[in-house]
Amino acid sequence: MKNIAIAGNPNCGKTSLFNNITGANYHVANYPGVTVEKKEASVKHNGSVFNIVDLPGTYSLSPYSLEEVVARDYVVNEKPEVVVDVLDASNLERNLYMFVQFMELEVPVVLALNMVDVAKKRNIHIDVDLLAKKLGAPVVETVARENKGTGLLLDRIDDFINSGKPKPDFKISYGQDIDSTLDKMTPIVEKNDFLTDKYPARWVALKYLENDEQVHAQGALNMEVHKKLLDITDELNNHLRSTLKVTAENLIADYRYGFINSILKGVVVAEESNMDRLFLSDKIDKVLTNRLFGPLLMIAFLYGIYEVTFWASEFPVGWLETAFGWLSGIVDAGLNDGLLKSLIISGIIDGVGGVLGFAPLILFMFFAIAILEDSGYMARTAYMLDRVFRFFGLQGNSVVAYIVSGGIAGGCAVPGVMAARTIKGEKERLITILTAPFMPCGAKLPIYALIIAAFFQEHRSTIMLGITLISWLLALIVARILGAFVLKEHSSAFVMELPPYRMPTLKGLIIHAWERCWMYIRKAGTVILAISILLWVLMTFPGLNAEEEQAFESQIAAVEQNYTKDVLLEAGSDAEEVSEPASELRDKLATIDAEMAAMNIKESVAGKIGIALESVTKYAGFDWKTNIALVGGIAAKEVVVSALGTAYSLGEVDIEDSVPLAESLISKSGWTMANALSLLTFILLYSPCFVTVVAIAKETGSWKWASFTVVGYTLVAFLASIAVYQIIA
Repeated sequence: MKNIAIAGNPNCGKTSLFNNITGANYHVANYPGVTVEKKEASVKHNGSVFNIVDLPGTYSLSPYSLEEVVARDYVVNEKPEVVVDVLDASNLERNLYMFVQFMELEVPVVLALNMVDVAKKRNIHIDVDLLAKKLGAPVVETVARENKGTGLLLDRIDDFINSGKPKPDFKISYGQDIDSTLDKMTPIVEKNDFLTDKYPARWVALKYLENDEQVHAQGALNMEVHKKLLDITDELNNHLRSTLKVTAENLIADYRYGFINSILKGVVVAEESNMDRLFLSDKIDKVLTNRLFGPLLMIAFLYGIYEVTFWASEFPVGWLETAFGWLSGIVDAGLNDGLLKSLIISGIIDGVGGVLGFAPLILFMFFAIAILEDSGYMARTAYMLDRVFRFFGLQGNSVVAYIVSGGIAGGCAVPGVMAARTIKGEKERLITILTAPFMPCGAKLPIYALIIAAFFQEHRSTIMLGITLISWLLALIVARILGAFVLKEHSSAFVMELPPYRMPTLKGLIIHAWERCWMYIRKAGTVILAISILLWVLMTFPGLNAEEEQAFESQIAAVEQNYTKDVLLEAGSDAEEVSEPASELRDKLATIDAEMAAMNIKESVAGKIGIALESVTKYAGFDWKTNIALVGGIAAKEVVVSALGTAYSLGEVDIEDSVPLAESLISKSGWTMANALSLLTFILLYSPCFVTVVAIAKETGSWKWASFTVVGYTLVAFLASIAVYQIIA
């Protein structure tokens, strides 16, 4: 099996090319010891078997971020037969920088010249054969979005491997000062076998001049050689600062770009009329990223997304509610009263069904988010908000983590927390990790949708937009507080590429939306199912004791003795139309049954916990059933909906008379607007779910910060809920 690594800058089409090669037959995991995602797949081509690995998107192989460390370590340690370096044909100068680093590392490279269609639209003409000759590496034109050139690329990779072509002698001149220093350092590295088991000798010397922290850490194991190379580096830097006002690291980057420019002369020709014209993306950006109109349009887009999402999902959500109600009716009719029937209806159907009922809403929301991501607008959001975020001690890269976490309702805090690893500054990275869970993630969305359906049906899009904006504001306020009083370090710079606008493909949108929605459904069918069953057990046992059951039996007997035998038989029949005495008897018995069911929940383990907390939570407007749901929500936020569904279902007497949970919040719990707003406030602020807490611990390397998000945020949420409830009530 031949190992093939696919590398490239962000937004160059690398992942699209990987998807074209592998189809959907790839698996995702994390690189050992880190949280960077690893996509890998095996494919057969012309009798050869390729193990394809999609490396993280990076601009260079300098270890400034975790992705760059992972990409370089994979290439160095795994030594793939070929690295496919994917280039954006419309921006070759920047993209070739990493190619130069690959060649200096003596890595076999095949170039995929991607997005040639974009280059042609910009009147940029590339002599592919001349480019391949100058670079000394095969070059294949591709258009990954349209799956063009994929087969030819695999052919060229196969030929390149089978040709047994020796590694090219690639060397760039960095000017007299640096070249003479490299000539002085390289023999020292070779003579002492200093890191040469992993890296070329000249490359090691170059990394010392570039102040590469990872190589320094590895070299420090041989302190004698390490100190000698550092002394030479310091001597050169002192000389360069006094003569050219630069460091070796800066000068090396300048010479690399100079080499790239010399390569591109005669290879890339842009029509003169093209040089001064604004491309379509630039023209759109003049409006969408305008200081005044940009943020207003962004809010308008958000509102439009919520309006369309609620409108499009209204009927599917209703159909699912009807379907789960129908399923409950079948189980009710087919099983005798008892624990099994209660478990299936209250624990599973009403618990998990309450969460799955919002799957269409989640699907349409993810579809909208995929449009923003694939079109290139998401990057503009980070660019526009960078100035705002800096005021709160963050930077534009934090916007990406917020959005992934659910900044546009529907994300997930776990990948959002992981996305913070791309932030260079330790201060901004930590603050982003700690505040990203405030976003309205996909797990919180069913709770918000439930409350909106119950109290704000006529203004659902406006309320959802308000929840989103308040979530951002709360996260930024907490970030400001953390930055001012807890974490005091200097801020880092923010650099981001704005990719050109692209028309998303329907296939890509459907795949992205369905993948995320399926994760939600799978979670409901596994984690939420298990927790729902556990909550059912806690809300069912130990139940009423013999004395309490006897008291209710006596009440029933006392009522029944006032009616004739015929009326008793009629009331117990399945007939819908009965006489007035039989109807009256049914109502009286239903009242006793409801009281018995309510008492049964109160006497359960969960009921006692909820009631114990009620002495404090009543000031925030939370009854004991809500307390059960909120405690369960610490495990997973969707459990809040499933727990409420189970709690109100266990008190249900007649399945046929049951109503959707949103209506139950008003008709059976007696909730008011004050209760609803208090709960919204609490959900906005309180502890992240358990999986997110674990992710925070892993990313920060400390359970201290993870515990802070559980205890600290829950306390703040409770105090804020009390304030909201007391003011409104």
